[in-house]
Amino acid sequence: MNTKKITRIAIIAALYTAITIMLAPFSYGMVQVRVSEALTVLPFIFPESVIGLFIGCLISNVYGGLGLIDIVFGSLATLIAAYLTSKMPRTYLAPLPPVLVNAVVVGFILKYVLGAPLFLSMLYVGIGQLLACYGLGLPLLYLLRRYNFNWL
Repeated sequence: MNTKKITRIAIIAALYTAITIMLAPFSYGMVQVRVSEALTVLPFIFPESVIGLFIGCLISNVYGGLGLIDIVFGSLATLIAAYLTSKMPRTYLAPLPPVLVNAVVVGFILKYVLGAPLFLSMLYVGIGQLLACYGLGLPLLYLLRRYNFNWL
């Protein structure tokens, strides 16, 4: 892996963490819109960003206060979703894995940790993910592709 890719991984991890913690009231809990999840579309054009998203989510979940379950399984959900995003065949499908994977996994985490109703948790997380990934992430992806930001 070259220096450019390692730098990109570090920047993505730092951005994910900074955005999540800066917007903490919206980033954690049963009703959440984790704005940093907009970055989960990046593996579609930068496959190495899977690692940066995982690291950023891991650090963010340490700060989130839901404990080891969220740190481990919430971060693994982002890792799996980011990897699946890198394999999507079409741009408009890139945000789909983070929406689905996080709705299910984080829904279970919220049920286990907070005792929240499972399907309601999945619904709330899924809506928040739709807003972040399709509302912010997809336009970001189109912008990066339109202006050929592969030099980043």
